[in-house]
Amino acid sequence: MDKRRRKQAKTSSCCSEEVSSIEWEFINMSEQEEDLIYRMYKLVGDRWALIAGRIPGRKAEEIERFWIMRHGEVFANRRRELKKRNS
Repeated sequence: MDKRRRKQAKTSSCCSEEVSSIEWEFINMSEQEEDLIYRMYKLVGDRWALIAGRIPGRKAEEIERFWIMRHGEVFANRRRELKKRNS
């Protein structure tokens, strides 16, 4: 039972620290960084720390946020709305 309690505690504390993805600021990446992220993702999947280790000055959290903002459905809709407003 102790193991179960520990797992539940970890899960609940993790969730309370999460920030709504809508509040995230867009992360600017150079073309080289974007290219490397895409290529590394194809090779290793969502192992963000491994990918971040190949890009100097970037943290795993930044890479993951960038990926979600590029490929997340919520952010895709927001980008479309912004394009319509700017047109």
